[in-house]
Amino acid sequence: GHMAQLDKTFPTLDCSACILTPKMTMVGSHPYIELMTYSEVEEVSGYIGNFKVKIKKRARCVDEDKCTGCGLCQTKCPSKVDSEFDAGIGKRKAIYTPFPQAVPNIPVIDKEHCIYFLKGKCRLCEKICEAKAIDFEQEDQIIEVEVGSIILATGFNVFDPTPIYQYGYKRFDNVITSLEFERMVNSAGPTDGEIVLKDGSHPESIGIIHCVGSRDEKYHEYCSRVCCMYSMKLAHLIKEHTEAEVYEFYIDIRSFGKGFEEFYNRVLNEGTIFIRGRPAEITNIAEKPEEEGNLIIQFEDTLIGRQRRLPVDMIILSVALEPQPDAEAVARLFNISRSADGFFLERHPKLDPVATMTDGIFVAGCCQSPKDIPDTVAQASAAAAEALAMISKGRVEIEAATAVINESICSGCQTCKLVCPFGAISFEEEKEVCRVNEALCKGCGACVSGCPSDAISLNHFTNEQIVAQMEGMLV
Repeated sequence: GHMAQLDKTFPTLDCSACILTPKMTMVGSHPYIELMTYSEVEEVSGYIGNFKVKIKKRARCVDEDKCTGCGLCQTKCPSKVDSEFDAGIGKRKAIYTPFPQAVPNIPVIDKEHCIYFLKGKCRLCEKICEAKAIDFEQEDQIIEVEVGSIILATGFNVFDPTPIYQYGYKRFDNVITSLEFERMVNSAGPTDGEIVLKDGSHPESIGIIHCVGSRDEKYHEYCSRVCCMYSMKLAHLIKEHTEAEVYEFYIDIRSFGKGFEEFYNRVLNEGTIFIRGRPAEITNIAEKPEEEGNLIIQFEDTLIGRQRRLPVDMIILSVALEPQPDAEAVARLFNISRSADGFFLERHPKLDPVATMTDGIFVAGCCQSPKDIPDTVAQASAAAAEALAMISKGRVEIEAATAVINESICSGCQTCKLVCPFGAISFEEEKEVCRVNEALCKGCGACVSGCPSDAISLNHFTNEQIVAQMEGMLV
């Protein structure tokens, strides 16, 4: 997840890796946890208590049983590409581990950039590996597991500000995203924690723009919730590492959590200058001698009602948190819903915030909505508790008012299967009729109204029962 990429966490400024990596090690060594890295879910079938999951375990081209994690193969590999973990500002090799504390500490060969897979030559990593762990013939594996419940914690994606042309991302060298700056200021990052411009010099002034991609009708209308606070954290880190002036451009400051307002006051007292207004444009065209060689932020200061220009050396775009690119495919795979903003939809925002409309499948973290680390941990704990409570019962109560199909009338047209939002109806090839899985059925009645043969009814909602209820009310 993205937490491993961060330097510090707000508002306590704890070391992110110090919090996360011990937990990762505990999970990797736990006797009752099977950790399947470099794997993805291919297919899900079944229902609560009886899910069958097909998982594709991708070929690392490294034997996990033989590899000692010495890293010699990575130092000798001649192929260098942009590092995803370093948000593209650093390099990695074609055989790599994302970061030194990764669990398990076993590298993977990137087939898209490995010289052997591209040109059929090299194999230098194989020659120097003393453990003989390199295996270029390794193939993907399909593993099937049966589980009682599923927790989705697929995280978030970072908004790409390239479409916001007026902010100059990827056009101007020193316009970077907040995640890129996180990797720069990290002592384990590509610059060893030194804040530098593209030419290697140190910035004397830095502008931080809030809500890039958030609270914007053109991109995402929702608030990403963490941008204000992580922007202030970045301002603190800049003040801690340099003597640069820091300017924060905000719409509204949303310091709503425990210790957040106190942290806001701390950053104010450290000398960070807050300017209310969303910048209109970033340009490198100077209108005054003092603007030469700088990036100029053009904005309206809404507190004084004036148009202004501010020259700075570096600009950090505080980008939005958005759903993963494959969120729609994952939702279809697990038969769950998504909200209008693309995040996974919970069953009820107040009464059942971690469950989904598919029994036995729960959500946790930013795949459900943008949130900070404490809220993510709290929701993950709730999802785990819900799953454990369900398992400990040993049995599941099903809906009483489920649909039932009269097989003597059913024509096998499968219209009901198409309209069922819960995937509760299957087609029996041998008898050429449809069947309802009572464990999945929620009694919504969509299949009843959709059946052209009138072969489906709801238990406890027959015409006779409804008429009897009405007669009882009239007596």
